[in-house]
Amino acid sequence: MTASGFVADLGRAFKHRDYRLFFSGQLVSLIGTWVQMTAQAWLVYRLSGSALYLGLASFASQGPVFLIAQLGGAVADRYDRRRILVTTQVVSMILALILAWLTMSGQVQLWHVFLLATLTGLTNAFDIPTRQSFVVDMVGRADLQNAIALNSSMFNMARLIGPALAGVIVAAVGEGWCFLINGISFLMVIGCLLAMHRPTFVTPSQKDSLLAQMRQGLSYASTTRPIRYVLLLVGLMSLMGMPYTVLMPIFANKILQGGPLHLGALMSAAGFGALLAALRLAARKTLDGIEKRIAWAVMGFGLFLILFALSEEFWLSLVLLVLVGFCQMTHMASSNTLIQSMVPDRYRGRVMALYSMMFMGMAPFGALVSGLLAGAIGAPSAVIFGAVASILGGQVFMALLPSLRPEMTRLIAEGEASSKTI
Repeated sequence: MTASGFVADLGRAFKHRDYRLFFSGQLVSLIGTWVQMTAQAWLVYRLSGSALYLGLASFASQGPVFLIAQLGGAVADRYDRRRILVTTQVVSMILALILAWLTMSGQVQLWHVFLLATLTGLTNAFDIPTRQSFVVDMVGRADLQNAIALNSSMFNMARLIGPALAGVIVAAVGEGWCFLINGISFLMVIGCLLAMHRPTFVTPSQKDSLLAQMRQGLSYASTTRPIRYVLLLVGLMSLMGMPYTVLMPIFANKILQGGPLHLGALMSAAGFGALLAALRLAARKTLDGIEKRIAWAVMGFGLFLILFALSEEFWLSLVLLVLVGFCQMTHMASSNTLIQSMVPDRYRGRVMALYSMMFMGMAPFGALVSGLLAGAIGAPSAVIFGAVASILGGQVFMALLPSLRPEMTRLIAEGEASSKTI
């Protein structure tokens, strides 16, 4: 493949005007989000000095996604997704600005952070499944895999830039300015959403209540074996493997003898690896081998995470986190693509809500457990425990693949056929 052909394949979804707007707005906003997440972790650690409180803060911000994302998914299947996203972005902006004011005025306390984190989590329970299911509205099924990979690259460009920027800002002027930057960044995504040329939304005729729709979505996902097992593996990774990020201030400060600049560099290293994986996935045109890629990525993630937990050298830790981020994003983006390629449009919002519950909703429970474990046995041992569980999960998924492939193939073919009839 020539370089020009690679670039063309990489950006197929950009031919859609609404997706170009979406990508631009989300990139700016996500940089702000990562700036806030990194600064908030440092603020909690500075105020408390506790691994447990780091876990509690993460639980507060992501726990609501697990509890009510199914309601958010049912709403996404029932109402205008663009309007839902505008609303969630406005609310998130207000919450970030409140935290900025409290911090910059010197009034911030831990309970402020926990309360605002919880309200942000409630907002995300509606925002995340809506945003995930909105992708196919903008690009269609033909460019869905490319758009999901580009979304992942956008997320990780922000993950690369945001933590490093936060480290510099926190070291120079404090956490409050990070929260202010995040609040202002929401203006970009709100403006881009309002500028989209979307057809007039027609409310679907619904005889069932939201609660009944939630039950239908859960029933579909739980009885469709390929979707069920992909979701369970995502949940295992989020519960056992992903909480290493919550303990990163401890690695930066206690193990690697650094400060906020070191924390930003470590978080950005994982983001750089994830960005490389997302760009690699964006250039792919087919789903060939995607199920094996999911299994191998999970096992690679666990292996490199164990090595990171054992490292006491800063530069070695950076290299290992690049590999951790690469495997992590390969797994998550491939899982997202495979699920969205299999799920019928009528269930998309609710199934993506389940994906959000597994991806983000399980993470706070893992953060809580890892915070307790880190307090009892140390941060490295807590990370190794989760990494081993991830490796075992990947091995089980690999063993199940021969029995799952026929149904995967059928569901993907049905989805492609339905999109051609629309």
